[in-house]
Amino acid sequence: MQVFIVGAGPGDPELITVKGQRLLREADVIIYAGSLVNPDILKWAREDAEIYNSASMTLPEVIDKITESVNQNKMVVRLHTGDPAIYGAIQEQMDELKRRDIEFEVVPGVSSFLATAAALKQEYTLPDISQTVIITRNEGRTPVPDRESLRSLAAHQSTMCIFLSVHMLDDVVRELIAGGYAPTTPIAIVHKASWPEQKIVRATLETIVERVKGEDISRTAMIVVSNVLDTDYSLSRLYAPEFSHMFRKASE
Repeated sequence: MQVFIVGAGPGDPELITVKGQRLLREADVIIYAGSLVNPDILKWAREDAEIYNSASMTLPEVIDKITESVNQNKMVVRLHTGDPAIYGAIQEQMDELKRRDIEFEVVPGVSSFLATAAALKQEYTLPDISQTVIITRNEGRTPVPDRESLRSLAAHQSTMCIFLSVHMLDDVVRELIAGGYAPTTPIAIVHKASWPEQKIVRATLETIVERVKGEDISRTAMIVVSNVLDTDYSLSRLYAPEFSHMFRKASE
């Protein structure tokens, strides 16, 4: 295999997988998503590796560079932020590689919505509160189907992780409340989870817009909306003394 699409993780260079780090060390050519990937992660690259920032490249240019490298028998790592399966725009790249009969492997990474949970020291799925996590975004330049609008999804009252939308926070809050979340629902915004400049802002839907003013939080932020952020909850049955399963007998 010569081409690897690798999830770089959420920002902290040590949060790339062991396999992803090994591939970076071995790569002849690295094409990384420069607008999002922490450049510090390139410290794993060889000194003689060819490194390209895809922020200034078009899709045909990326594919042509991969094709050229493969024809020269070079190993290529296409490095995406987080896990590339979520808002990574990799399907169009994979489809084009298939059309050119170029074999590739996808190496998963740690998504920013998981790094956000770690930063918040929060479990997204609490008994009696929420057992569902919705990963979504507000409509921007990329359209969102009507059935997947924030207003529609809010009706589920589950934990919601909203990507790529902090610059539209007014609209996000308005849609979530219109869809059914109470104005007092807890919300957290995590800017650059796992990066040195990580920042956390907590509030409620009715206070978050004012609270976030002056915080210099850009597009690289995750919005989490859920009652799990501030509520009492039932304990898991997994560790309850009176609950038995195949690995443990219940206490008498």
